[in-house]
Amino acid sequence: MVTYKALSRQVFSMGKFTLVPLRYGDRYDIMKWRNKQIYHLRQNKLLSEKEQDNYFKEVVSKLFVQVQPNQILFSYLEGDTCIGYGGLVHINWVDRNAELSFIMDTSLEEKHFEFHWINFIKLIEKVAFEDLDLHKIFTYAFDLRPKLYVALEKANFKDEARLGEHCLFEGRYIDVLIHSKTNKIIFLRDVSTDDLDLTFQWANNPDTRKHSINKDYISKERHDFWFESKLTDVQCIYQILMEGNTAVGSIRVDLKDGDGIISYLIDPNQYQKGLGKKIVELILDYIKLNFPKVKKLIGFVDHENIASKKIFEKLGFQLINKQHPLLEFQKELIYK
Repeated sequence: MVTYKALSRQVFSMGKFTLVPLRYGDRYDIMKWRNKQIYHLRQNKLLSEKEQDNYFKEVVSKLFVQVQPNQILFSYLEGDTCIGYGGLVHINWVDRNAELSFIMDTSLEEKHFEFHWINFIKLIEKVAFEDLDLHKIFTYAFDLRPKLYVALEKANFKDEARLGEHCLFEGRYIDVLIHSKTNKIIFLRDVSTDDLDLTFQWANNPDTRKHSINKDYISKERHDFWFESKLTDVQCIYQILMEGNTAVGSIRVDLKDGDGIISYLIDPNQYQKGLGKKIVELILDYIKLNFPKVKKLIGFVDHENIASKKIFEKLGFQLINKQHPLLEFQKELIYK
């Protein structure tokens, strides 16, 4: 498999669907799809096999070795079968934005268009926002594809602009629609008294309670007393995770004898966005910077909380104790 010098990761997966650096062997399938869908592409003639070979050899091959290529393209796979291709094009490395491009196997468009567009977006966001740390991605599409705009809005893209009569199509001028999505800044801030009701709501959400060590409902009186005690506890690091202007989770580290015990939760409305891993990463950096006397972090996880187990494992925590009812993960902190 060829690799992109611009990326730290090369393969991006979700279930049985994967993005891999654009494969040379997929070029003729891609050519056929482009030729059948030429009506919505910025392509003014049908492609030949010779032209496709030259494009891959003269253009695509050079992208892999560039530190800042103007496009990064992928084969979109189901299992090992290529069913689409696309990526980030017209990459602006100064302003940190890029246009999103995607074409699927033409035979999938009638019944599975929305599914594969949304699926591809979830994968390409990992490339754009997690690996490349771009600020913004957008689509530039002729006003010919109503299914596309529905898929983009379901993927939380914003209808940003309409360029009236912008392109000539079959003898008439048509509009171009631009949809975009911004990579919101994610950071930790100190918890405050204003967070009292929000943290109560999060704590008693059924999805939160299901994976908590204590699964019982928490009364408002009990929560308020506990919350106030944590605010004044000098041995407690209590932070709120922010995505832009929105609070999306909380994390607490209780300190004792050089150890820190981690407890965190993510707003159930924000699941499946990678925020659990992000909140633990951020608290690790925060502790290393502000609490150098903390030598070890410990996390206790319910056996059925698969997501938290994977997060701790990915961040280098070691599973120490498998005894029922909790798994114990530990990570020794190294200060340079």
